Amino acid sequence: MVEFALPRNSKIGTGKTFKAPAGTKRVREFKIYRWNPDDGQNPRLDTFEIDMDRCGPMVLDALIKIKNEIDPSLTFRRSCREGICGSCAMNIDGGNTLACLKPIEDVKGAIKIHPLPHMPVVKDLIPDLTQAYAQLHSVQPWLQADTAPPPDGERLQSKEERAKLDGLWECILCFCCSTSCPSYWWNGDRYLGPAALLQAYRWIADSRDEKTGERLDALEDPFKLYRCHTIMNCTDTCPKNLNPAKAIGEIKQLIAERAM
Repeated sequence: MVEFALPRNSKIGTGKTFKAPAGTKRVREFKIYRWNPDDGQNPRLDTFEIDMDRCGPMVLDALIKIKNEIDPSLTFRRSCREGICGSCAMNIDGGNTLACLKPIEDVKGAIKIHPLPHMPVVKDLIPDLTQAYAQLHSVQPWLQADTAPPPDGERLQSKEERAKLDGLWECILCFCCSTSCPSYWWNGDRYLGPAALLQAYRWIADSRDEKTGERLDALEDPFKLYRCHTIMNCTDTCPKNLNPAKAIGEIKQLIAERAM
């Protein structure tokens, strides 16, 4: 994987300030992390003063306004603007969340925006998610069954079986949870992290899947699974109000029951 992250001892400098037009009545200040791998400079925080009378209510609205009207070089991911795609995940006011769901008025003082923490940075607010997606792929997040589906219909579930997937299928893979987890910060090369493990449990819990044993065998590892220490940062930060820590606990419980 190409390493875009700067050395740990690199300092974030003070960047440019973009003032609001004279006479602006409602001004909010945005301090945004900037780093370009091509200019040889250390990262910096640029300050943008935004006229809130001409801006939407969400942090993503401000970012789009800045890119469209002030500094077109500002780089970030976004797509749906509805909290569905997970593209605009970033660290806002010290917490990981989705910019499209974060109201500006919820932040007091200057709004500080950084990329998701402890990840290599591609540019500005874009983290390199290559490793996170490789870990997701390693848990094989798709239905696996040797039994052929019914010739005249779909694989069916009872209402009770289907209910077991609630709180799992809603994950949008924004990786807010994994990048808020200290265990993932320090062992991210071997610990799969909350996002991948929640996806793993989503298929373990699916009554239609026939590879539960193989899935549990693959996860029974001191680092892949057991680096989780139930700190609960993952659950606290999830913008979809899911509980990755509970899913990880369920995997541990299933493995323990097999050993009895």
